[in-house]
Amino acid sequence: MSGQQWITTAAGVAMPGIIYGTAWKKERTAELVIKAVQSGFHGIDTAGQPKHYDEALVGEALQSLKLQGIARDSLYLQTKYTPLSSQDPEQLPYDKRAPLALQVTQSFACSQQNLQTDYVDGLILHSPLASHAQTMEAWTAMEDIHQAGGARQLGISNCYDLRVMQALYADARVKPVLLQNRFYKETGYEVEMRRWCAAHGVIFQSFWSLTANGHVLASTAFLELAERYRRTPAQIFFRYLSQTDIVPLTGTSSAAHMRDDLGIFEFELADEDLTRVDSLLMASVV
Repeated sequence: MSGQQWITTAAGVAMPGIIYGTAWKKERTAELVIKAVQSGFHGIDTAGQPKHYDEALVGEALQSLKLQGIARDSLYLQTKYTPLSSQDPEQLPYDKRAPLALQVTQSFACSQQNLQTDYVDGLILHSPLASHAQTMEAWTAMEDIHQAGGARQLGISNCYDLRVMQALYADARVKPVLLQNRFYKETGYEVEMRRWCAAHGVIFQSFWSLTANGHVLASTAFLELAERYRRTPAQIFFRYLSQTDIVPLTGTSSAAHMRDDLGIFEFELADEDLTRVDSLLMASVV
């Protein structure tokens, strides 16, 4: 596990401090997953959502890597159950007429087949459903998968309402240990949500981190910070996230950028510079 930072979650699962995201990679998915792992990534994020992810090609990449001596259990792999409202009706990994709990079970079975693995390290509910009762119905099915050994830990994504998160946490038998959200100004960078997560052992994973914050990365103050550390603005931003207990996802297709992303564990930002980035972010919040 050398080469990048690892975190032990509240569920006792080792998770890398930065994860390679496979959304929108389409026919290049296998090639890019292999390139990412060969570059040093140990974490892979995907989903049972064919319109944005190609899980089968992630599975092909895992098999190719296995032949190269990189075992499945040396990698952290997470996937998602995506509710019907976020699916392409022509590409469903489950029967849309099935009860919600059965949809979750069918989706996970499809993910297992696609990924060619008996288990995943993280199973994530891609978004809350229309009601708390429906969210808990899906979550209970995920808990059953966890209890059967199919998923080592559970989490939720695209949950921006703290009350929704608190209600899920209160009613869950198997508590969520991951929250994967956008990190952007439109939600005020979720200061209250992240504070609550830290207090309850929930790790915040961020996506869209660079794209949504180009205004900050291009600012004079941020560029001066990057120049002083002799790092790229992207490295500074990812390092800021890491040092504030956020696990970023990156979906770059560039081998050079992959190496840069992993290079964030080679340096640290001073406390005053973390505060400076905090100020730049909050200044952009409307």
